[in-house]
Amino acid sequence: MEVIAVENLQKTFGTLEVIKDISFTVNKGEVLGIIGPSGSGKSTILRCITQLEQVTGGTIRICGEVLVTDIEHKEHRVSQYADKERQRLIGLKAGLVFQNFNLFPHFTVLRNITEAQVRVLHRTQKEAEEAALVLLEKMSLSSKAQAYPCELSGGQMQRVSIARALALNPEVLFFDEPTSALDPELTGEILRVIRSLADDKMTMVVVTHEMAFARDLCDRVIFMDNGVIVEQGNSQDLINNPSHERTKAFLSRFQ
Repeated sequence: MEVIAVENLQKTFGTLEVIKDISFTVNKGEVLGIIGPSGSGKSTILRCITQLEQVTGGTIRICGEVLVTDIEHKEHRVSQYADKERQRLIGLKAGLVFQNFNLFPHFTVLRNITEAQVRVLHRTQKEAEEAALVLLEKMSLSSKAQAYPCELSGGQMQRVSIARALALNPEVLFFDEPTSALDPELTGEILRVIRSLADDKMTMVVVTHEMAFARDLCDRVIFMDNGVIVEQGNSQDLINNPSHERTKAFLSRFQ
């Protein structure tokens, strides 16, 4: 079953074409890795799917529901989004974990995880706190429920942000370079959490510079450069034995 379907996606900022007509799918329970040099459009894809950016062209479907698609308008095609309520409902199916945590500094860890549950899912405070405490235990952070973000390490903050995203019960979880702000020791914490989610068959799309992680954990990998998909395939095959010269050149730095 396709959870994410992207067709002919395009995104421009002024005259800069950041994403150039790319297409891919993600199936339920699959982990897709997206790799490539900085500025290749990796994070922009996630921002388009999670509605932080509006697309310039193309179609995005999440769990079979159309978020945006191209339609004929006079003599050219334009992007048409679903109505606001449908966008909101579709958006609940996709969670995003940011590279820089984006926690509310004036909220405790517990409130960071309960706030959206109460405001967006309309759970009671008791229901939200019960769900949050279960997730904090899963993240090995039960003792930090009443702490504030400034009292946490980078790895702990990232685990809280993962718990916050999971608290909304998304169908697919997106990670935008989740270890880029961490030192190597803390990076291991986050990779173990993502590995445990993969073991639980969570559908995930991970933008990462961790090649060993992409190779060993992801089912498939997409290599992007200059706004296009250069190569995609089985993670072991692509990273160990890439077929495109540009992919080979990029991965040679990580051997």
